[in-house]
Amino acid sequence: MSILREMTGKVWDLIVVGGGLTGVAAAVAARREGLDVLIVEKAGFLGGAPGTLLINPFMPYATTVDGKRFELSRGFFTELRGLLKEAGGYVDGREDIHEEYVKLVLDRLVWKEGIQPLFHAVLCGVEQEGEHLTAVRVVTKAGILTFRGRYFIDASGDAALAVMAGCPYHLGRPDGLCQPMTLCFRIGNVDISTFQKHRQEMQEKYKQFQAEGKIKNPREDVLIFHTLVDGVLHFNTTRVVKHDPTDPFDVTEAEMIAREQMFEMYDFLKNNCPGFEHSQLLYSAGEIGARESRMIDGEYLLTETDLRDCVQFEDAIAAGNYDIDIHNPEGSGTSHYYFPEGTWYTIPYRSLQPRGADNLLVAGRCISSTHEAQASYRIMPIVVTLGQAAGTAVALAARDDIGVKEIDVRKLQETLVQNGAFIGI
Repeated sequence: MSILREMTGKVWDLIVVGGGLTGVAAAVAARREGLDVLIVEKAGFLGGAPGTLLINPFMPYATTVDGKRFELSRGFFTELRGLLKEAGGYVDGREDIHEEYVKLVLDRLVWKEGIQPLFHAVLCGVEQEGEHLTAVRVVTKAGILTFRGRYFIDASGDAALAVMAGCPYHLGRPDGLCQPMTLCFRIGNVDISTFQKHRQEMQEKYKQFQAEGKIKNPREDVLIFHTLVDGVLHFNTTRVVKHDPTDPFDVTEAEMIAREQMFEMYDFLKNNCPGFEHSQLLYSAGEIGARESRMIDGEYLLTETDLRDCVQFEDAIAAGNYDIDIHNPEGSGTSHYYFPEGTWYTIPYRSLQPRGADNLLVAGRCISSTHEAQASYRIMPIVVTLGQAAGTAVALAARDDIGVKEIDVRKLQETLVQNGAFIGI
């Protein structure tokens, strides 16, 4: 029997749609509880945002308690950092990550755990009986394939599976606008020390050029991060506003606009900013990055008030305190709300539960929340913890052959804590 026939002929305990960091965390958590797991991924590698979108670095995921560093994203996220450090793709204290090492360590991990990945597979449909999902359909080089499963996790980032299953959702803020899309890129052969000395001067000159109409990018400043490669800087600074990240024609136009902004930025830096005289534009991300798109209407809608009040939910499964970081959906400006040191909010399990499905969970930036709340929990460290929680929850449901909303939440919390997670309560 061919492997293709074997894989499409079985019923998987769990099918995870989306092989980003969230999806891998979910798959590993479920597999370690004994489930047979398939990950369906549209790209040719695991890891998602770092590889596909060039997202770097890990945003802050710790606070200070009793004068000591207190990490809020733990469990599988801690394990991932350890694997990356061992391989050479991460350095403690810097949080920069090397996306090629992310791909490598996740390949090794899923094979070691006995998880089946499927690359170059794009979700195109779902089969269900009422609120019970039975299979997903994906487009591949072999045509449209159908995979049957007992449980499903949507880690697509866009709530793609939940929407195809008919679950209710909303897009961005109440007027439908989402945070801007950004095409990340890298510039090499930069004299880093000279750049650092003149960094503020660069920002002032950028604003001057923008005011004079020489720069069309609406972003208010130049957002730059260091990398693990000498002489290479990472740019998260293009900004495309008022485009729908779920509309393929809008995304197509956004890619083209962002590419123009990238070359505009490179020309500006090379010709006007010390340290960039001999620089070279290296490459851009494989696709433009969406900070925000669809979010499910789940059993609980997480709000900005919940975050600011640092609510400790009884069904908490993750915690965070990254600032409420909203890039203006309409143009220039970025707003922030920073949490006081020693505080954090929690995320309830109910926000991972879409309405209208009994064997589906959603994890990642598309859980049930408002536009403002999503602006905080959307970062990689936090969505990894959501993936681990979702995978663990499915394992508990599968053990008793019940719906994902029927599990013992206390048991879920206990299992997460036993596996190194911090749930905030």
